[in-house]
This record gives sequence, C-alpha cells and structure tokens, in this order.
Amino acid sequence: MENNQKNEESKKVNKELDSQDSQGKTMTKTHGEILKEQIIEGCETYDRSKSSILLSSFTAGLEIGFSFLMLCSLFSFLEGKVAEETIFKLIALVYPLGFILVVLGKSILFTEQTSLLALPVLNNRRSFWSLFQIWGVVILGNLAGGMLIALTVSWLGSGLNLFEAEVIAKIGEHFVDYDILTIFLSAIMAGWLMGLLSWLVTSSKETTAEILIIYLITAVMGFTGLHHSIIGHIEIFAGMLVSDKIAFLVYLKTLVTALAGNAVGATVFVALLKYRAFVFNIKM
Repeated sequence: MENNQKNEESKKVNKELDSQDSQGKTMTKTHGEILKEQIIEGCETYDRSKSSILLSSFTAGLEIGFSFLMLCSLFSFLEGKVAEETIFKLIALVYPLGFILVVLGKSILFTEQTSLLALPVLNNRRSFWSLFQIWGVVILGNLAGGMLIALTVSWLGSGLNLFEAEVIAKIGEHFVDYDILTIFLSAIMAGWLMGLLSWLVTSSKETTAEILIIYLITAVMGFTGLHHSIIGHIEIFAGMLVSDKIAFLVYLKTLVTALAGNAVGATVFVALLKYRAFVFNIKM
C-alpha cells in the first residue's frame, strides 16, 4: 500500500516536472527545473559503470588535494608573522581551490554528490541499496585519491621548501581536536552546505557565477572550520603520518563521524527538504 502511494506520488511529481518544460524558459530556473536537472544528473551517475565512477571519484580525491597544498603553504608562509588563530581563519582564502577544480571538472566528490544521488531514490527511480552501493564506490575512490595526494603533497612540501612536517601535524591535529558530537554536528552543517552548493550550481547559467558560488560556500566552511570528510581525510591522514597525537583509531573515528555527518546534512537538509517542498506544492 505504502509503495503504491510512493509510486503514485512519483508519477505526479514527474508529470509536474515534465509540464514545466513546456512553459517556456525564463531568466531564472524554477524549483522544478532545478530539481529535474538534479534528478537526471543523479540518474546519469547511477548509469555509469562502477569502474568509471571509481576512477572519477579517485580523480576528485586527487584534485581536492590542491586545497591541502595551499593550506599548508599559506600556513607555513604566515607562521611567525601572525597569530596561529588568525592563520586558521585566513586559510579560508585558499580552501576553495580544490572544490572549484572538482566541481567544474565534473569529478565525483562524495559530499557534492550526496544529495544529488539521493534524489533519484526519493523519486523512486533508484533503490536505497543502489544508493549505498554507489556511495561506497565514491567514498572508496575519494579516500584512495586523498591518500595518494596526501603522500605526494607531504613529500613535495619538504622538497620544495614550502612547509615542514610540523605544519602538516598542526593542521591535522586542529581537525581532530574536538569531541565526537561536535565533529558530527559540524559535519552535518558542512554536508548541508555542500548539498546547497550542488543545488545552486545547477541553478546557475554561467561559469563565473558557479565559481563564485563554490568559492563563497567552501570559504565559509574553511573560515568556520566545519568538518568536510574528504579534504579533512587528507588533513588527518597526512597528520597521522607525522604526529604522535593522531593515532589510527582517532583517524578512523574522526573520518567515519565526518562521513556520517556529511551524508545526513546533504540528504536530509537538502535532498529531502527540497524534494518534499516541491511535492507539497503539487495538488496531490
């Protein structure tokens, strides 16, 4: 009975979405147009081969590492010149770089794709099991790419005299220096923002606007220190290699908590609410 109601709701939503295409284009996209584009894009990702998804997510893990390179480089450059607390705020200026590369380059990043991949499930076009499967592949690729770029950046930092191991340790320790509940709630906020980023980028019609959106949202995360699981994984993995204060269990606990929080934030506060808001606007 419940499944029949969901299928009927999905049919009415799809009918409403299709009807909006024939109403003509306006200067700004409607809620329905954005939602439809998000659902279609999400379905296209599901239809890709697992190897393609893994490679794309691995690439995203590598590309996001350029943010880590800039964080460490700026921290080292400013260390001793300004207070350490101020440095952790100023890194927000360079934090968005990796995200811009990933989003505009169409690589698959877990947090940016979380709400996107949940929408086809809410629309009954894909199953929950397929969602968890694709999340697993994306996370695996992101983490593997992150580990490789963390090792590469750590080695280059010293080789190019950009920064020393102490800088990597401080950044990693700063990420884990909170209790689990704080990390979880912080990660929910970060996931929420990343879900909104995906929604707003879809609503945009110009590359310049997309870059501005990505920069503003990720700079907020950088300035406030919200826990983003993928760039955070690079920070704590690299930090674990050089700091005695980051044990493997601390690394694992922090990573799992951040991943869970990001998933909740993007799925519940963006995908579910945006989808239900459109459903409630339809006369059922």
